Amino acid sequence: MDHHHNHGGLTAATVSEPHSATVYTCPMHPEVRQDRPGDCPKCGMHLVPEGQAEGNRIDTATPRGHDHGHAHHHDGPATALRPTAVAAGASPAAAPADAPAMAGTIYTCPMHPEIRQDHPGSCPKCGMTLEPLIPEATADDDNPELRDFSRRFWWTLPLTVVVTTLAMAGHRFGLMAPAQQSWLELLLSLPVVLWAGWPFFVRCLQSFLHRSPNMWTLIGIGTGAAFAYSVVATVAPQLFPTSFTAHGRIGVYFEAAAVIISLTLLGQMLELKARSQTSAAIKSLLRLSPKTARRIEPDGSEADVPLTDVHVGDRLRIRPGEKVPVDGVVLEGTSAVDEAMLTGEPVPVTKRPGDKVIGATINTSGSLVMKSERVGSQTMLSQIVQMVAQAQRSKAPMQRMADQVAGWFVLVVIGIALASFFAWGLLGGEQGWQFGLINAVSVLIIACPCALGLATPMSIMVATGKAATQGILFRDASAIENFRRVDTMIVDKTGTLTEGKPAFDRAVATPGATEDEVLRLAASLDQGSEHPLAHAIVDAARSRNLTLSAAVDFESSTGIGVRGGIDGQKLVLGNTALMEQDGVDVTPLHGPAEEMRQRGSSVMFLARDGQLLGILAVSDPIKPSTPEAVKSLQDAGMRVVMATGDGLTTAKSVAKQLGIDEVYGEVKPADKLALVDRLQREGRVVGMAGDGINDAPALAKADVGVAMGTGTDVAMNSAQVTLVKGDLRGIARARGISQATIANMRQNLMFAFVYNALGVPLAAGALYPFTGWLLSPMIAALAMSLSSVSVVFNSLRLRGAK
Repeated sequence: MDHHHNHGGLTAATVSEPHSATVYTCPMHPEVRQDRPGDCPKCGMHLVPEGQAEGNRIDTATPRGHDHGHAHHHDGPATALRPTAVAAGASPAAAPADAPAMAGTIYTCPMHPEIRQDHPGSCPKCGMTLEPLIPEATADDDNPELRDFSRRFWWTLPLTVVVTTLAMAGHRFGLMAPAQQSWLELLLSLPVVLWAGWPFFVRCLQSFLHRSPNMWTLIGIGTGAAFAYSVVATVAPQLFPTSFTAHGRIGVYFEAAAVIISLTLLGQMLELKARSQTSAAIKSLLRLSPKTARRIEPDGSEADVPLTDVHVGDRLRIRPGEKVPVDGVVLEGTSAVDEAMLTGEPVPVTKRPGDKVIGATINTSGSLVMKSERVGSQTMLSQIVQMVAQAQRSKAPMQRMADQVAGWFVLVVIGIALASFFAWGLLGGEQGWQFGLINAVSVLIIACPCALGLATPMSIMVATGKAATQGILFRDASAIENFRRVDTMIVDKTGTLTEGKPAFDRAVATPGATEDEVLRLAASLDQGSEHPLAHAIVDAARSRNLTLSAAVDFESSTGIGVRGGIDGQKLVLGNTALMEQDGVDVTPLHGPAEEMRQRGSSVMFLARDGQLLGILAVSDPIKPSTPEAVKSLQDAGMRVVMATGDGLTTAKSVAKQLGIDEVYGEVKPADKLALVDRLQREGRVVGMAGDGINDAPALAKADVGVAMGTGTDVAMNSAQVTLVKGDLRGIARARGISQATIANMRQNLMFAFVYNALGVPLAAGALYPFTGWLLSPMIAALAMSLSSVSVVFNSLRLRGAK
């Protein structure tokens, strides 16, 4: 059975031809133009020749396609609701700027996308390791930095534990003299600080060289101060006043430096593991493309050639089960092509001579001969790869509250430490400089960013664990931070609102016939068909234990239906066009058929010996949890928008059942991306929920992308949030977790800053003239530890949040 899809062909986004001008411009800001290479003054991206920039802009103003439903689904073309047109040259789906501008791999910073270079390295702004803009499909997931940090962490963790144990309880057991204990702690902590923590000190130095204070500056100064002070206290204890003697020795803080290094390494390992998944979506997309194509030579011979050797105009053969190698047009043959991985179409689309085919889609049955029209970076798959990459990199990096003030915090702390040192040195009398040194070190120790650094990660770790128990997977901290702000949720239909697979709906019989008889005869005729709609009918008949008969003289009429003989009766099953060919009057069941169409079902007519016997409807059912999920989002004040690649008639019928007022039908991947961009430019905070590869660019571009766990890997890798069970009710739960987590993070940051606000002046000796109080480094370290403990315990409260 070859039920036809009135499918106008989802063509790849058109790409402008390169110009010959030598003017350099920015792909993201085309108004920036100059006659020499350089960086964009607005976004920092490398300028490229004007022609190359134009060639990277994907034209989203593609013509409206046809209804993706069956031909018998409607008698005339539906009018699709379309997103507002994107201005020429301002497409949000611009390809990565540096791809044509530089040879080889381009490396960029996840936190600062404007940083780009043609070799690996560290970001000069934040110190993070740069990663490829578009990874290689064959690249493994081994991260050298993660492997290095893991080795440093696990090799030195036992030393950190021993040093901490000695510092906390060594004097109680009297195992050795106090001075010997200090030397032992020095020897044990030396590998932790100087080897395990070496990368952090390098990044701290770089932050000064680049004049960009960041968290590495704080970590480097804090651990360096604690360790340097302790070394001096161990090597030259006579430099310190006797008032700083405790348990027979000058207090040392090797354990503080070691613990900070170990905790920072652990945090970096967790972060790197999460970051490694950001390129998984693009790798999955790249792996979709076949490695070879079967080319038909001019002399008629055939040979398998690498995909890179395929050129525009080549004739290619696609055998059953093979992937379509590139975008093109069918020359010979008829077959059903599964385009679900790119278009979201729930059932294979019948392709005949003259129809368009898309690279990486799967030929399910017959053999096709095609002519290639778009190859390499011109194919739809390549365009989607570029859109996903650009959307991922165009997102604003998460601006943690701690990072926003880190630069000023560092300068203020250093200023206070220096002021304390010189004030005590000049005004403190005979031992003024010694007290000045001690107070300056106390300031640096109490201002160590341990609590500040733990404030956000601890909340995120607890929240992600809490969410996972409810079937919600957050990919990164920015998703948790942004989810609470989402006020507009765009949802795909197939596989998101609906089950994503055709199912028999119902049959209606004419007077004198029964529903079971209509279903049995249609299933008997459909037994030999590979079409998914036929499978739905056959499965429904078997589930009712109906006895099927063998069909004879089976004949498929491409695009309109099938004919055959069952038990000596001539049967015809198909759309209205097939009924007209056979002179069958469908008027008696016109009303029920139209009602089924309005519900979003595909309708087929069954005639026996020239007389209408009944109609059958197959539909993609709405998930049982969807109505409640949509209502909960609307009750929370969220604007719900449906955007689907399916036909508008089907989309409207599903939207009506769910109470969704805003519907966009027949949208392509670039259209969904443009819709997200338009809403964002209107000031909306946009969430996108989808399950297919065609949703990947929009999922990556949205402020928060939500993927169905029952969908494709590419969708899940492009989104920041995955609902494991594909239940949209998880969106409301995820939003609640986001709100609770952000409140918890703010509390943690408040604890950290309150300790610093109270402790730094005390450590600097500002209160000494009034109270006579000075804060020794030991008390400073204790205060620092208490601030960390308060952050950890407050974060654990999230486990009981509802």
